[in-house]
Amino acid sequence: MATGTEPSSPAPATGVHTASRAAIPARHLRTDRWWLAPAGTAAGLFAFIVYSTWRAFANADYYAAPYVSPFYSPCLAENCRTMRGGPNWELFGSWWGLSPALLILIFPLGFRLTCYYYRKAYYRGFWASPPACAVAEPHKKYTGETRFPLILQNIHRYFFYFAVLVAGVLTYDTALTFRDENYAWGHMGLGTLVFLANIVLIWAYTLSCHSCRHIIGGRLRHFSKHPVRYRMWGWVGKLNERHMLLAWSSLISVAVADFYVFLLASGAITDPRFF
Repeated sequence: MATGTEPSSPAPATGVHTASRAAIPARHLRTDRWWLAPAGTAAGLFAFIVYSTWRAFANADYYAAPYVSPFYSPCLAENCRTMRGGPNWELFGSWWGLSPALLILIFPLGFRLTCYYYRKAYYRGFWASPPACAVAEPHKKYTGETRFPLILQNIHRYFFYFAVLVAGVLTYDTALTFRDENYAWGHMGLGTLVFLANIVLIWAYTLSCHSCRHIIGGRLRHFSKHPVRYRMWGWVGKLNERHMLLAWSSLISVAVADFYVFLLASGAITDPRFF
């Protein structure tokens, strides 16, 4: 007996038309421009990938006293620019000839790459898995994050610890921006405001992480017995509601901070001083 759900014509046995899928001829029944969101996400992430790759391998124009690019902080190689009072930790000797940014960016990028929001963003934007709600993915099989390499997404909680350390170093860098080019304290320039905005967004994004929320309030049977952790869990929960916004805002702010330092270091602009 016909049910009215059989495809009107044979379809290729891939993606939405596999035997395990509902027998609907159309790939989806949406009439809106559902493709705009994944396309915009892919374009934004791709632009950041191109920019950050260029700046990471440039190994130049990342320090203009008292500002150091967040892409290069902390500087862990011997070939780093000397930054008076800055985050120079020469853990890697002269044998390291590549850009020092490659030693540190793995941690903040690993944190973002395994972030719950960013997973959804690039799964949909680049892999179409799925491209949007109620739009089937084109892939024949779905294993989720149960197999290599996606099973490595489970190390997100460990990248969170490193992200907190990096945010702490960037906080120190921000404090150093209250110096002038001669390292005298008690001064503030436009770059100081750029760094202040960036570090606030970095901390807000880091603390809005799902792993942070679980660390603070997870595995508790009775919130009433842990009032301090419950209050902190509520604060983190409010940040978590804006996790997507904070993810994009902090991604843009860290690129802006780096580009501002690049303009200063390359001599394209000078830093306006307020006092």
